[in-house]
Amino acid sequence: MEIAVVGNSEFIIGFQLAGIQMTYPADDDEKLKDVVSRLLGDGNVAILVIKGSDMQRLPPRLRIALEESVTPTVVTIGAEEGGMSMRERIIKAMGVDLWK
Repeated sequence: MEIAVVGNSEFIIGFQLAGIQMTYPADDDEKLKDVVSRLLGDGNVAILVIKGSDMQRLPPRLRIALEESVTPTVVTIGAEEGGMSMRERIIKAMGVDLWK
């Protein structure tokens, strides 16, 4: 199982430097939609990292699918612009509240 990161080149470069190999540049809305849709169906992806503002650029149906996804678990970086918090995602994915 892998970690995948989607976003503009500036966003993904830090993840590349950290050794994450599944990074996908997506500078325009259509490319972002295509890459996220493909990764959502990829059984090798355990965690999908996306910028919060990019999440808001996705079509509503795809955004809802990401918010409800358990595998891959979708982690948004940046301001909580709707959707579930990291705590809520961990509870949903693991069934355990790690903050207690």
